[in-house]
Amino acid sequence: MNLPIKGTHDGARFAVRVTPRASRTALNGLTGDGPDAALKIALHAPPVEGRANAALIEFLADLLHVRRSEIEIAGGAHSRNKHILIRNHAAAEIHTILEQRLRDAERAGSVK
Repeated sequence: MNLPIKGTHDGARFAVRVTPRASRTALNGLTGDGPDAALKIALHAPPVEGRANAALIEFLADLLHVRRSEIEIAGGAHSRNKHILIRNHAAAEIHTILEQRLRDAERAGSVK
């Protein structure tokens, strides 16, 4: 997996590119290369009144098996390109989980 996940003193940080108003919420692989790579996530929720951000946090909490309170949109709250901070978790731990989830998504055919 080529997603750069940075370890910080608060936790793990990585980039996400969301597509709101999708037919279903799903992990759709990676976009970009190197340090500009980001997770592609389709969200069923519309980008209205913070509903897409709330849906993103809920999806990531389920995907990574962490509490919603440990997930912060650290940048890009009003953009499709976001920076996510997972508090109290090491970058290596998050990397391992995301690597497995991406493999699962590829097998299920949701990665484009």
